[in-house]
Amino acid sequence: MSDVHASGGRTTVETARVGHPLLSLALAAMMDDVEAHSGAVYLLTPDEPVLEMAVMAGLPRSFAAPWERVGLSAPVPVSEAVRARRLVWVSGEEQMARRYPRIAMVLPYPFALAALPVATRDTVYGAVYLTWPGSHPPELSDRERDHLTAACDRLAKRLRRAEEEGRPVLPEPDLSAPSATMVAGTLGTVEAARMVARLPYGMCALDLHGRITFANAATAELLGIPVSGLLGTQLWASVPWLNDPAYEDRYRAALMSQHVTSFVALRPPSDWLSFRLYPGSNGLSVRISRARAVAEAEHAARLEGEGPGRLVTINHVLALASALTEAVGVQDVVELVADEIAPAIGSQALVMFGSRAGRLHVLGHRGYTDPHLVERFDGMPLTAPMPGAHALTTGVPAFFESRQQLEHLYPMRQDSPDGMGAWAYLPLIASGRPVGTWVLGYADPHPFPADERAVLTSLSGLIAQALERALLYDAKHQLAHGLQQALLPHSLPSIPGIEAASRYLPATRGMEIGGDFFDLVLSHGRASAVIGDVQGHNVTAAGLMGQIRTAVRAYTTVGQAPEEVMSSTNRLLIDLGSELFASCLYLRLDPEHGTAVMARAGHPPPLLRRPDGKVRVLDLAGGPLLGIDAGATYPTTEVALTEGSVLALYTDGLIESPGVDIEDALADLGERLSAAGERPLDALADSLVREIEAAEERADDVALLLLRATGSAGG
Repeated sequence: MSDVHASGGRTTVETARVGHPLLSLALAAMMDDVEAHSGAVYLLTPDEPVLEMAVMAGLPRSFAAPWERVGLSAPVPVSEAVRARRLVWVSGEEQMARRYPRIAMVLPYPFALAALPVATRDTVYGAVYLTWPGSHPPELSDRERDHLTAACDRLAKRLRRAEEEGRPVLPEPDLSAPSATMVAGTLGTVEAARMVARLPYGMCALDLHGRITFANAATAELLGIPVSGLLGTQLWASVPWLNDPAYEDRYRAALMSQHVTSFVALRPPSDWLSFRLYPGSNGLSVRISRARAVAEAEHAARLEGEGPGRLVTINHVLALASALTEAVGVQDVVELVADEIAPAIGSQALVMFGSRAGRLHVLGHRGYTDPHLVERFDGMPLTAPMPGAHALTTGVPAFFESRQQLEHLYPMRQDSPDGMGAWAYLPLIASGRPVGTWVLGYADPHPFPADERAVLTSLSGLIAQALERALLYDAKHQLAHGLQQALLPHSLPSIPGIEAASRYLPATRGMEIGGDFFDLVLSHGRASAVIGDVQGHNVTAAGLMGQIRTAVRAYTTVGQAPEEVMSSTNRLLIDLGSELFASCLYLRLDPEHGTAVMARAGHPPPLLRRPDGKVRVLDLAGGPLLGIDAGATYPTTEVALTEGSVLALYTDGLIESPGVDIEDALADLGERLSAAGERPLDALADSLVREIEAAEERADDVALLLLRATGSAGG
C-alpha cells in the first residue's frame, strides 16, 4: 500500500541556499524534451498534506500565485496527479473550464497542461506540471508521455537518494526562458537598434514579467513618456492610462497562449492607440500605432452626446464569478450583484425578480429610498405589459436609453414613477429556462453600446446559475427547518421532582439540519429522558431522527425497561434498512428514590454535578451504535441523583471542534457546569452553549438537555 511520505527525515522545503540545482535541471530537461512552454516542480511539505512550489520556469510566478501552496485534496491537476498516482492531461481551455473551473476563471487562455506525480513505488515526494501553447495537439503523444513519466521517475529516485544521504532539497530560483539568439556582433546589434529607431510606429520589448527592456523614440512619443522613464518598468504601471487589469490580461493571454494578442486604449484626452503583442519564449515584442478608425468612431459618438461606456473589467468579472460560487441564499446573490456589478457600470438602482405561480416576485432590490416603488410590482401577473415580465417570459433583454424610449413601448410607465432615466432589463436563463430578471436603473439617460450589452448579457448567465442554486437552497432550507421544528419537542413536560431545560443549535454548514434529538417523556407515572444523534446533516438524517424519537416514546409507553428500549430501537433501525447509524443515551428517572437508570449506545457520557459543586464524567456501561448489530445488548447503570444534582446530557457538537482535544473540551465543559451549576436551569443552559452559539461556523448540530433533581415527586 503506497502512501504520501511525511516522516521526520523526508525531503524538506526550506529557504533556498547555494547547492546543486537538482530541481531546476530536471525541470529544464523535461521542458526541452517535450518542447513545453512553462512548468513547475512541487515538493510535499513535511508533516502536512500540502504541495509547495519549489521552482517555476518559463512564466512569472505571479501567474501561478493562487497555487503556490495547494492541499492534496484541492481540485487542481497537481493534487489530482498525486492522489491518483497518474498523469493528468488537460487539452485546452474548454476542458480546463469543465474540469478545473477555478483555474479557468483566473487563466482563461488557450493552453494545454500535464501534471505528474514525483514518486517511487512507496513514497510521494511531490509533483510536476508543464504547459504548452493552445496550438498543441489535443492529445499528448506517446513519446511525450513516456519522456515525462521517465523524467519524473528519475527525479523521484534522485530525491530519495538525497534523503538517504541527509541532503535537504530546497526551493531554487525560478528559471527564465533562454534568451533568443541575438544579431551576431556589436555592429549588428547597433544597426538593429538604429533600424528600429527609424520605424514610424512604436516598438518596445517586455520581459516575462512585463518590464520594458527596450523602447524606440516613437514609443516614447506615442505614450508621452521619455524612454528613460519607461525602461525597467511595467508598461501598465509606468503609463497611468494603461493601469487597467483588462490591458494586463492581454499580456498574460499572449504569454500563456503564445498567440498574438491586441487591444485598443484611449490616451487622454482623445488619442486612441493600438497595441499588438507578439509573444516569444523570453518575453514579448509590442507594436504601438494610432488607431484612427476607433478615434473617428469615438468622435462621432461624442457628437451624438454619448460618452464611453463604463464596462465591467476583467477584475470585476473574476471577483463576481468567484463570489457567486460562495453565494448560498437568494439575498446573497442580490447583495453580491449590487455590491460588485451595479457600481462598476454606473447603475444607481437594482431590482431582481423571480416568478411564482405565474406572477412576478421581488427577490430583492437596492438603491430605492422608498421600497414601495419596487414592492408594488410584487405579485404582478407575468402577462402584464411590463418590461420586467416581458424579459422574464421571453428571455430577451431590453435596453431603454431614456424615459422616452420606455414610454414609447410601455405607456403605462408614464411619469417614470421609480425616478430613473434609463433601464436595462436582463433575463436570467439557467439550464435553458428563465429563473428571473435583473433590472439596472440609471438616474440619467444612459447609452448601451454593443460591447456593454454583450458584457451585461454574459454576466446574466453567471448570475442566473447562482440564482437557480440559491432558489433551490432557500426552498430546501425552509423545508428542512420546518421538518426540524416539527420533529423536535416544542416544550418539555412537567415532571414531579425534576426540573428540565434544553437547547438546540443547528449546524451552520450545508442545509443547517441534522439528526440531533432529545425528549422527555412522562408515561404511567414513569419519567424518561433520551438524547441522540443520527449520522448526517440532511433531510434523511432528520427524518430518521423523527422515527427513532417516535420509537423510543412508543417503547417507553408500553413499559419496556431501559435496556429493552435501546434493543428494540436498534432492531427497528436495522429493519428500516437505513445506512445511517445513531448514538443514543436513555434514562429512566426515579426522583422519589433519587436514582436514574441509564442505557448507552455509543453516545458521549453525561456529566453529573453534585450539590457540592463537584462534577464527574459518568462511566456508563453500554453497547454499539444503533443500527449496526441486530443482536447487540445494552447493559444499564444506576446512578444516584440526589436533590440538587444536575445531569447534563449533550451531543458531540458541544465538545468537538477542530484543533481541540476532546478530553480538554470535556474538562472545560465540566468546569463551566461546576461554576454555574447553582444558577437557574435556563441560565445554566445558556451559559453552556453561549460560546459555541457565538461562533461564526458550527460544523455539527448541538443538543443539550439539563435535568436537576428538586426533591421527591411529592415535594
